[in-house]
Amino acid sequence: MKNNENIKTVYRWYWNWDFKKAESWLNAMSMQGWALKKIGFCKYTFEKCAPNEYAIRLEFRPALQKANADYVAFLEDLGAEYIGRCANMVFFRRKTELGEFELFSDNASKKAHLDLIAGCVFALMMMNLIIGIVNCTLNRAFGFGWISLVVAGMLAYGLGKINAARERLKEDSTLYE
Repeated sequence: MKNNENIKTVYRWYWNWDFKKAESWLNAMSMQGWALKKIGFCKYTFEKCAPNEYAIRLEFRPALQKANADYVAFLEDLGAEYIGRCANMVFFRRKTELGEFELFSDNASKKAHLDLIAGCVFALMMMNLIIGIVNCTLNRAFGFGWISLVVAGMLAYGLGKINAARERLKEDSTLYE
C-alpha cells in the first residue's frame, strides 16, 4: 500500500462473482473518508474526501455490450461519475447527498446481472477444462494442463457462489409475492 496525505493506493484482488464484497469494501473506504478515484488491475487509488461522501457501485458489463457510452451518459445524467473499467467490471461513484444509488432496482435486474457473470465464468471454466484435459491427455506429464484444471475448478467454485446468490434472489422474490 502506497499513500500520502491525500492519495492512497491499495492493491487487492476480487473475483467477478465477489463484486458485492468489493463494493462493500469500497463503500467502507468511503465511510472512512477515502473515495475511489481510479481503478487498475488489482489497484485501487483513493483520494481524501468527507466520510461517506460517495456511494460506490460496480457492474459487470462486457466491453462489447451494446450502448456502453449511452449507458454511462445516462448514469452521469443521474449524478453518477464513471470512475473506470477493469476488464469487464465498471466502477461508478455518486455523492450520497443525492440519495440512494443503486444500479439494479429489482430482483429481475439483479438476476440478469448474475446471469451475465455466470455466462462469462462458465465459458472460461469450460475453456480451461478442455485445455486442461487435452494437455494432460496428450502430454501425460505434469505441466500446464494441471494448471488449467485447477483454474477450471476455481471457476466452478465461483459458479456455485453465483448460483447460491441467484437462489437467494429467487427466495426473496417468492417471499414478497
